[in-house]
Amino acid sequence: MEFLKKYLKSLTAAFCALAVLGFGQTGAQAATIGMGSVGSDVTYVQSVLKKLGYFNAATTGYFGPVTTEAVKELQRDFGLEQVGGVGPKTLRLIQEIETMAHVVYGEARGESYQGQVAVAAVILNRVDSADFPDSVHDVIFQKNAFTAVNDGQFNLQPNDTAYQAVKDALLGWDPSYGSVYYYNPKLATDHWIFTRTVTKQIGNHSFAY
Repeated sequence: MEFLKKYLKSLTAAFCALAVLGFGQTGAQAATIGMGSVGSDVTYVQSVLKKLGYFNAATTGYFGPVTTEAVKELQRDFGLEQVGGVGPKTLRLIQEIETMAHVVYGEARGESYQGQVAVAAVILNRVDSADFPDSVHDVIFQKNAFTAVNDGQFNLQPNDTAYQAVKDALLGWDPSYGSVYYYNPKLATDHWIFTRTVTKQIGNHSFAY
């Protein structure tokens, strides 16, 4: 929960320039969508909410009462004002959850659920560390930070499990015990990584700081 508080503070900072589906503008310039809105932007929001377990209806592209309540539940869980519409802070949260889900799926889709949450937690631990960039976007796209970004697996479509793993990590579960690195000791070729202190082994990954 302490990390969530720090993360929420970052939502008030300059917004990342993420281009996600129908949202051509992000951050403070993004128009709020809410009750009565229609179109691909609404479909996108509904699809992410569905994968996170907040939206249990068909994705229609119409922002009605069901979507409003789903957005309010998301906002409640993540400490945002429960307005039911999608403004800049809620949009950035949704985008960052999706971006993290792409990393989790690309890096750890063959691992246990705990292992997937741990990968998401490493991203958040890096955001919270003075040794790494201070936003989810910049951590993920830091040069050579994640194999999945380098080899294109980041572009695979994440499943619901990856989204749920990101949600659990954001809400405070850290199976990595504060790690800022993870690696497969059978595949790693950089000897430096073996000098890091291992906190836990989960599946094929060693988590370390």
